[in-house]
Amino acid sequence: MVTRLVLAAAVALLGPLAAVSTAHADTTDDKFLSMLRSEGITDHVSPAHAIEAGHMVCQKLDGGSTPEAVANDVVNSSNMPAYHSGYFVGAAIKAYCPQYIPEEGPAQKPPT
Repeated sequence: MVTRLVLAAAVALLGPLAAVSTAHADTTDDKFLSMLRSEGITDHVSPAHAIEAGHMVCQKLDGGSTPEAVANDVVNSSNMPAYHSGYFVGAAIKAYCPQYIPEEGPAQKPPT
């Protein structure tokens, strides 16, 4: 159940954000923090801690973990609920390691 919720949160973030440009920010870190704030995610100790954790997401993905596994790690190592954890992972991917944004398949494309 949690895995489905986490996956839904990550897909909900990555799908629209992959197609729509976010508001201009001065740096990648600012964009990342803005994405978190826009979703009401303020569970992190400090902005620097959130940024560091965002980079850790990419390190785990580089090491072979799946986004779902990383989101489960976030759930288990923070006070964030599952949906926020999935969104956090999706925001980190969007900001710091976009090579992990899933490619849209036929089932993911919105109707025209």
